[in-house]
Amino acid sequence: MPSQIDVLARPVMHALRRWRFPVTAAAAGAMLVAGCATAPRPKLHAPPAPAPAPGAPQSPIAEKPKALVIAHRGASALRPEHTLAAYAKAIEDGADAIEPDLVMTRDGVLVARHENDITGTTNVAEMAQFTDRKRTKVIDGERLTGWFTEDFTLAELKTLRARERIPRLRPANARLNDQFEIPTFDEIVRLAEQAALRTGKPIGIYAELKHPSYFRGIGLPMEDKLAATVRAKPYLGQAPLFIQCFEGGSLRALRRTFGHAQPNVKLVQLVGNPRKSPADWKLAGDPRTFGDMLNTTGLREVATYADGIGPEKSSVVPRDAEGALAAPTALVRQAHASGLFVHPYTFRPENSFLPKALQTGGDEATRSPSGMVRELEAFIAADVDGFFTDDPALGRRAVDTKR
Repeated sequence: MPSQIDVLARPVMHALRRWRFPVTAAAAGAMLVAGCATAPRPKLHAPPAPAPAPGAPQSPIAEKPKALVIAHRGASALRPEHTLAAYAKAIEDGADAIEPDLVMTRDGVLVARHENDITGTTNVAEMAQFTDRKRTKVIDGERLTGWFTEDFTLAELKTLRARERIPRLRPANARLNDQFEIPTFDEIVRLAEQAALRTGKPIGIYAELKHPSYFRGIGLPMEDKLAATVRAKPYLGQAPLFIQCFEGGSLRALRRTFGHAQPNVKLVQLVGNPRKSPADWKLAGDPRTFGDMLNTTGLREVATYADGIGPEKSSVVPRDAEGALAAPTALVRQAHASGLFVHPYTFRPENSFLPKALQTGGDEATRSPSGMVRELEAFIAADVDGFFTDDPALGRRAVDTKR
């Protein structure tokens, strides 16, 4: 009977190559055995090959890898986000990677929630035993009142149930309220590993650290916990692993921690509203904004500690005054010139999120599957390397049937 190494070694090697993580078969096997690799850091864009001698046969041009389909909080258009059900549905629907946003519990466990404020994504407000946990806090400069993960132990959080974050636009998801637990990062990794063994296809993990400066300030350093988890979980030394954050300081710390010894690990600088600033820059008194990351100088700086960027999709293909898709910007070309891949966010199938010309009849909650596919086709044509979507099945369709 083949071992786990035999089952995964070949697809791991294929996935790492397809996802621009070059690796040998021996290295793939080593990752499966040891949970880490010692191969040198791969280049995202290989240097030009020497010109062939006159009359020499021409090598075929390698086909560009397909854009990666990244399940944004799981298949969150079809299941309540950040639940094992959403991640399982995303894998079933063909996602290359699943994305958990990570926050911390009081006892230092990484769990998946869009924010540490769980007022709107759980039933906590209806739990009488937690009435006294309601707090008012300042998180990254924003004053919030509600219930927060860092005020609960994991055991306490496990008594809560997840709820749909935008029920007005996703009533079908809202009908699944109170059916699912808050998953831990360990549980999500286990789900991906089990799916990889079942299907023979490595499922990437695309983890985001949320509010790391805030958590560090209350004695819960997320970078240390994540690094320890990566080292402890063999699967996270095998499969494609992306770590993303809006705060470059956390990514720099993780680069120092991981170095360049694990070719399956990629760090991604998330880029928010160009007029706003990362929390760590604001805390340090740095006057720059996210917009400063997107010029040539900023991209070169990002490339010193990260492997890619995750910009708002309007930074790649903006919309014009009538709400239609306009011509692509130069961002993808400039990022590639700096050695960075580009994974924009977020593609959603409801009319509310689509350009007017791509919407279908109905109201803002009406789904327009063909509209989302057509929107994605414009971004794939703009040469993005992957994208975040709430509906991985539609993302898969756009990638696999692109013209």
